[in-house]
Order: sequence, then C-alpha cells, then structure tokens
Amino acid sequence: MWNEEQMKCYLKENLSEERYNHSLGVMNTAEKLAEMYSADRTRSRVAGLIHDCAKEMDKKEILKLCKKNHIEIDYVLEANPGLLHGVAGAIIARDVMKVEDEDILRAIQYHTTGKKAMSLLEKIIYLADYIEPSRDFKGVEELRDATIRNLDEALLLSFDKTIEVVIRRGDLIYQKTVDARNYIISNKR
Repeated sequence: MWNEEQMKCYLKENLSEERYNHSLGVMNTAEKLAEMYSADRTRSRVAGLIHDCAKEMDKKEILKLCKKNHIEIDYVLEANPGLLHGVAGAIIARDVMKVEDEDILRAIQYHTTGKKAMSLLEKIIYLADYIEPSRDFKGVEELRDATIRNLDEALLLSFDKTIEVVIRRGDLIYQKTVDARNYIISNKR
C-alpha cells in the first residue's frame, strides 16, 4: 500500500485545492473519531484521506470505470453517477494505491450513500466526511454534537438530512441510504 505522502501527491494531482483540503479535514476528523470510539487510527486516517480520490473524475469516466469492474449500476446510479464516486474511489485505492484492507475499501465505497450494517470504520468515514471543519450548513453543529454522543444517532440524523435534501431537490433516493436508515431504526427497538 502506498504511504500517506504518495497518497497526498496523487490527491494534489487529481483534486482541486478545496477538495484536497476537505480530504485532509476528513482524515483528521476520522482520526479523532477513531480515538474517541476505539477504532484503528491509521486505517481511519488512510480511508479519510483518500475517500474522495475519484470525486472530481468525469461522470462518464466514473461510469466506465465501474462498468469495467462489473459494478451493478441501477437506474438511480445511472441517473446520478456522482453517487458512484465512492465506488470508483475504492477501485482506485485498490488498483492504483494498492490498498488491500477490505474495511478501508468499503469505507471509501459507502462514504456517500451509507449501507445497512455499517462497520465502525464505515460509520467513522461517513460521518467525518459530513462534519469535518470546513463543512458549513444548517444543522452541522447538531450533527457534530450527535457524533460525539453516539455514532448511530449521528448516522440516523445524517441520513434524515440527506433524504430531506434529496426530496427537496426532486431527485431519486438511493435505496442503500434508505436501507442504512431503516437498519439503524430497526436495531434500536
């Protein structure tokens, strides 16, 4: 696996300065959350750093890369290929950066959509992406506070916010996000 400096060089070459700085913010936030929730700090840093390595790829290239790697693309993903940047990022992490850790790869893959039965690392990266210091939206402080109290509470709040935004935009809701939300609720009972 590449070292952190090699990963940073790749990101500097393939991301805007703003997106690169966001990636550093997610890396640092993920490391803090890992410490708070007794997760592996190194794995959290790596996943946080490279989670958006495919974010600024052309959407047609993302679709092409995913199809080449036999990723099932439903009508929601076809209509919104930006949702696939996590999947494409996991492919790049595996094939280019030589990341072999499956939990890191899944954390990258699902950092935008979530999924049911998320691992601790997947939860940390999903939330670190949502709350890192440069994020500024209505409700972000509430989400930051929830993340300190309980990861599942924070995930539920983030899924609700995401689904609300998607509905307001009139966009398609991705089923994995709905499944992730429902999984948390059904396990609280």
